[in-house]
Amino acid sequence: MGKHNIYLDTNIVADLLDPSRKGHKISLALLNKLLTDSWNIYISEDMLSTLYYISADKKAALEFFKNVIFKDWNVSAYGIETMQEAVGLSLCNSLDLEDILQCLCAKKNSSEILITNDKQFYDCGVGILTAEVFLERNE
Repeated sequence: MGKHNIYLDTNIVADLLDPSRKGHKISLALLNKLLTDSWNIYISEDMLSTLYYISADKKAALEFFKNVIFKDWNVSAYGIETMQEAVGLSLCNSLDLEDILQCLCAKKNSSEILITNDKQFYDCGVGILTAEVFLERNE
């Protein structure tokens, strides 16, 4: 498979970081598949502070950032235009700002797929799948 762009939502990366989370094993399988198939993995820079904040093991989170994310992943900034668009959409449509930001960031980086475990997620034109569905479709 050639290089394709994929965006991981915060809950997927949180699952990778915390072995006690319900989605840990499936997220590890997802990461393995993405690396095996040479996907370009994208996340937002904002996600790093959120992950650090919610992590029970701060040192492990920092080590994951240093040894995995900073080496093999793409970390993207939202930028003011994306922030303004997201805030406008959130205000007009009573939508979750964080979901809108993630989707717009994925779109900005030409991601073909956004992986999330959210049941409802803002659709900005990027394919949205759960980790489980992605793995089923890419066996």
